[in-house]
Formats: sequence, structure tokens, C-alpha cells
Amino acid sequence: MTKIVTSLLRLIHCSKNGVFKTTVSLLIMSSIIGGTEVTRAQNLKEKYKVVNRVINLDKKSGAIQLNEAEGAGIAWINNKEFTEGTIEFEVKGKDKFQGSFLGIAFHGLNDSIYESIYFRPFNFRASDPDRKSHAVQYIANPAYDWPKLRASFPNQYEQPISPAPDPNQWFHVKIIVAGEFVSVYVNSSKQPVLKVKSLSHTHGKMIGYWAGNGSGGDWKNLKLINSD
Repeated sequence: MTKIVTSLLRLIHCSKNGVFKTTVSLLIMSSIIGGTEVTRAQNLKEKYKVVNRVINLDKKSGAIQLNEAEGAGIAWINNKEFTEGTIEFEVKGKDKFQGSFLGIAFHGLNDSIYESIYFRPFNFRASDPDRKSHAVQYIANPAYDWPKLRASFPNQYEQPISPAPDPNQWFHVKIIVAGEFVSVYVNSSKQPVLKVKSLSHTHGKMIGYWAGNGSGGDWKNLKLINSD
């Protein structure tokens, strides 16, 4: 691309035709922008292994974005491992009923065996107490997805969040994995909004951004502290 731009610049310098110069200038701008987009896409491909989603980088906020699609999707982070310690990140969904499930997958062994903490922003401030109690969820796929956990262990692996975040805005998440327990903190909460005993013993180390059925979302400022 650099050689092409250099050649076009020479043409501009030699030409006395104003229209020609404008046209060539536009071609240069297009080449630069196109090259930047290609480079950005290549960088994302190197950093993430994306499953059932399209990944994008928001240039303004620096956030990772996943599109909406049928089924669950994950953007596994290449060259990152997590077993025990602290996971922190900011995430943004939306107040769309049954249309915003998003969080993080960890202890991943492959694309279908992992644990996840995820959120249902559309339930954060619901007037229905039952819906509100389903704000934050733990799962351990494939054996312990949310339907099994809700039926077999009601109100143990999902809880409300108080104070409830704005479902359409960024909120901060801190997850502490210590021994067999997983504790979740949201924004400035001093007490965990959810604390559960891990149901997975696969010893996987993969970690990535997770989106549920029909959902996309935005993630930024991920921090990992491994304590083992």
C-alpha cells in the first residue's frame, strides 16, 4: 500500500490539473482508510478466537463489540489464561426484553465446555420481582446451563443486583475465583451480588467475552490477576 500511495503522491506533484489532483487525493485517502481497516481486522484476528459472532473494535471507546446472532457466542482471548484470582471488566448491554445476555466465559476447555458469569440487563430494574431476581447468572456448560440450574437449584445460581445498574449504560464487574467459590461484585458493591460454588472441574484456562442467544454487547478495560 505504501508504494501505491507514494506513486499517487508523485502524480499529484507533477500534475497541474486541479480535478486530477482532487481525484488522486481522494484515492490516497481511500487507500489509507482501507489499509487501516484491514490492519485493524488482522489485529483482532490475532488477538481473539471468535466463535459464532463477528468482532469489532469501537475506535472511540476502545471497546470490543460482538454482534447479535442466534445461539451463544464467545470471543476467546488468545495468549491469555485464567485459573484462579480476579477478573475485572466493564460491559454494556441494553434494556431489550430477552435480547441482552452478556458476560464473560472462563475456565474454558473448548468452545462448549466452560463456566460463565453473565448478566440480563433487561431484568436489572424490572418491576416484576421474579424477573429482577434473574439479573446475574452463573452457568457451567454443558452440564449446568441456566434451565437446569433454575429448576434444580432455584435462587442459588442467579440473583438480583442492588443497587441495580442502568441497563443501557456501562457497569463495572469484578469476579473473584478463590478455591471452589466464585463471587461477583457489580460497580461499587461491597458485598457480592452472587456467590456460588463452582460446578466445573475441567481445569480449563481459556477466557473470553460471552454473549447469549440473540445478543451482542460491548466490553472494555479487562484486567486479569492470577493468584495461583
